[in-house]
Amino acid sequence: MRRKIGVYIIILSMITGSCGSQEEKVKNVSWPDIQAPVATIKPYTRVVHGDTVVDNYYWLNDYFKKGPDSTSVIKYLEEENAYTTAMLKSTEPLQMKLYNEMKARVKEKDESVPYLENGYYYYRRTDEGRQYFKFCRKKGGLDGAEEVLLDVDEMAKGMAYYAVSGLEISPDNRYLAYGVDTVSRREYVIYIKDLQTGEVMKDRITQTTGAGVWAADSKTLFYTHKNPVTLLSEKIKKHVLGTSNVVDVEVYHEQDNTNYIGVSKSKNGNYIFIESEGTLSSEVRYLPAEQPNETFRVFQKRQNDVLYSVAALDDRFLVTTNKDAQNFRVMSCGLDATTQDNWIDFIPHRGDVLIEGVDEFKDFLVVSERKNGLTNLTIHDLKNNTSYPLDFGEATYTVRPSVNVEYNTDVFRYGYTSLVTPVSTFEYNMRSKEKSLLKQQEVLGGYNMDEYLTERTFAKVRDGVLVPISLVYKKGTKKDGSAPLHLYAYGSYGASMDPSFSSARLSLLNRGFIYAIAHIRGGEEMGRQWYEDGKLQKKKNTFTDFIDCGKYLIENKYTSKGHLYAEGGSAGGLLMGAIVNMAPDLWNGVIAAVPFVDVVTTMLDESIPLTTNEYDEWGNPNEIEAYTYMKSYSPYENIEQKEYPNLLVTTGLHDSQVQYFEPAKWVAKLRALKKGNQVVLLKTDMDFGHGGASGRFDYLKDQALEYAFLLKLEGISD
Repeated sequence: MRRKIGVYIIILSMITGSCGSQEEKVKNVSWPDIQAPVATIKPYTRVVHGDTVVDNYYWLNDYFKKGPDSTSVIKYLEEENAYTTAMLKSTEPLQMKLYNEMKARVKEKDESVPYLENGYYYYRRTDEGRQYFKFCRKKGGLDGAEEVLLDVDEMAKGMAYYAVSGLEISPDNRYLAYGVDTVSRREYVIYIKDLQTGEVMKDRITQTTGAGVWAADSKTLFYTHKNPVTLLSEKIKKHVLGTSNVVDVEVYHEQDNTNYIGVSKSKNGNYIFIESEGTLSSEVRYLPAEQPNETFRVFQKRQNDVLYSVAALDDRFLVTTNKDAQNFRVMSCGLDATTQDNWIDFIPHRGDVLIEGVDEFKDFLVVSERKNGLTNLTIHDLKNNTSYPLDFGEATYTVRPSVNVEYNTDVFRYGYTSLVTPVSTFEYNMRSKEKSLLKQQEVLGGYNMDEYLTERTFAKVRDGVLVPISLVYKKGTKKDGSAPLHLYAYGSYGASMDPSFSSARLSLLNRGFIYAIAHIRGGEEMGRQWYEDGKLQKKKNTFTDFIDCGKYLIENKYTSKGHLYAEGGSAGGLLMGAIVNMAPDLWNGVIAAVPFVDVVTTMLDESIPLTTNEYDEWGNPNEIEAYTYMKSYSPYENIEQKEYPNLLVTTGLHDSQVQYFEPAKWVAKLRALKKGNQVVLLKTDMDFGHGGASGRFDYLKDQALEYAFLLKLEGISD
């Protein structure tokens, strides 16, 4: 997904009814009298489908395009950074206080729950004062000698950004393959370390997604190769230890540039899978892991509007698919009869339950499901053909499978969290039905979940649909309209924004904020149809849902206009761009992180990373119907001369998902057209990309800046 991460020209009808008697005017916040940067106007004309558009700030993409204005682009971004720093100068003591208190809650010297794989226990541990981690293992048992496989703290020394991905141990336990990204564009170099000698081998595999999959011979590594320009995952290649990646053999080339591809291995170790998947269709190829030099076979040819994924048992394949099943079902087939005419129902389709995935074991199957907006786990006993759900007991929570790499085991691990429950790892014995807590995130300085309340409510939006909202706040917070409320959402790609705990968020809750998540359409919280109703020609439902959730929270006195704030990132940044155009007076402040706000221009440019992958999400603007609809909501296209809320916009110069020039152009145009005294601030991280800083503490500085922005607007200085 590119924009993990619109504006109307037509004024839509509003929900009837008052926003409540507690409505307050936006506060008169004192801002320094500093002239904001003014971007140079250089008209660029776009003509598509006979529609002529003049883009005055198109030149800001020159750094990305390596054009003649590259130096001017950097100068402008640095001016914006200086302006943001100056405007928020008064909040620097608060930023430091927030950073220190958030950092103080993090247990610096910590260790992940070890997991068993092929005779070794693997875990990550962190040391006090260090930004990264050490990847370690112990042979045979947890009382064995520690072997440090990677010391990422040492590897990252002197680097502004350093990310390690795709840690894969060979079947003979001797080699470790791992990916490294030092630019933050999600383009990794795969290295291979000989764990017997401790040496990093000369093998260097460039332009990858960072993950590799070992064949059974522990010498052959399959990996995904990226196009260096578009960053599309285009090819699956095969690398043999000790050879140059120049001679790596291409085993698959994806011809459909709207699909993502990847390579994986079945949990039982018997098969290697190549998955090709778009929004609307998928295709799997498979190969016995013991035969790396044979040809991959197609499991089932791709079909329009059919998605499927495959898991391998000892005697059959399980297929999770939406074929004739909108909310997906699980089917089975023989190991040598994989086409759909051989599929038979194992778990039938249910209209009220979305199947999100399966975890296979020798004697059991764990199915991740979603019903009425809540995640669930159901255990299936493959021997006696019985099943039962696990029970969790909170009103709003999130439960997901944890690390489960062993196939021949009766033990299943899952992670559990809620808005008040720190992340917890449980181990469940599927045979004895006994549960044990292995670890719960420790919040230093004292955290008592009984001091906080969580709620789940439903907002009736303008077309009559009920949209879930999850909320958390500290006990004693008044619900009379006077409390500030931070409303978050995403609403794209079918990605569900489930409630989870954040120790950093306590800094807002302890200062009187209510935090809320609007589970709007475009996600998949309420089933597959929830996603279908928030994409392509129905995308505007995402925006109106969020606005109507905001109004519901005001009408029910959780907050008021003068205290309502919104935040979203990536595709959620598109949401922010849309709602400030559609209902600018509803929000006192908005944070748009790495926002996808120039929808039409980006989706017309196939040289921009990942654009073609996303035609099935947004539409292909080369088709006039899609172009017209996109243009009707694209935030950049629809900026008007009117008052906008206070805005903090963040981006990264090396962002591979949403290029820096989208938010930069958006801010430049907003400044030129907006009325009123509300501020528009742009902060560009000149070292990082879409995900921000790589260190485990550095991101807290960005969090502190965002919180300080909200608190300043609330008149809270401490």
